[in-house]
Amino acid sequence: MSRLGPIVTLAAGAVLAAGLGVASVTAAPAADPTAAARPDDTNTTGDAVRTGGPDGTGDGAEATAPAAEPSPTPRSGETASAGTKLDYAGRVPGNGGLIAISVRGGKAIGYFCDGRTEAWLKGDATGGKVGLEGFGGATAGATLGGGKATGWLRLGGRKWNFTAATVKKPSGLYRATAQIRGARLRAGWIVLRRPEGGFTQVGAAVLDETQVRVPQLDGDRPTAPVSVDGATLYPQDVDGFIQEMR
Repeated sequence: MSRLGPIVTLAAGAVLAAGLGVASVTAAPAADPTAAARPDDTNTTGDAVRTGGPDGTGDGAEATAPAAEPSPTPRSGETASAGTKLDYAGRVPGNGGLIAISVRGGKAIGYFCDGRTEAWLKGDATGGKVGLEGFGGATAGATLGGGKATGWLRLGGRKWNFTAATVKKPSGLYRATAQIRGARLRAGWIVLRRPEGGFTQVGAAVLDETQVRVPQLDGDRPTAPVSVDGATLYPQDVDGFIQEMR
């Protein structure tokens, strides 16, 4: 497994920063990308922090797990319409990471993570193709069709090809943001169901400029609360935060 190079932490900016809260490319402590989700990782002790808006504030209502719903399979060369909802996730061969891409209408969001380095990207989905950009020169592109996204990822001066299959919940992309004792926390996860049962997941968490341990999500209920640095977080699926990136 190759590494992605030295830790990169960049200042966030403009629209994407408002949605993500930190730079789109940052390094994180190593996680176990092959570990099945463990419900007993949840720790609800400590100060409760409920995530609502992009700054981690909200009305304090507890998040609930979304009902599973299938993502439609696109036709090759399909142009995304206003109601299009497509979700893809898969491995990036050659670096051990996972990538997730979600399309809502003509907009798309992408997330790559290998447990050490992560990249948040956003862009457009038109003509059956997705183009994504993030901070630090991170870019990705994919062609949608046949129940998969076939594309490439460029990050840290290197490039990898990938094929990510269409997925349905609970597989997919999740994020949590919060304010913890005046510091801003942002965590991201990709959850991917294994054919033999259980889930593969990988994620990263940053508290202001400091990398912190990222907890495992409950694979069957990824929006169940998790504990970070003594605080309780409430992860959202991609539908809960993609609008912040438009």
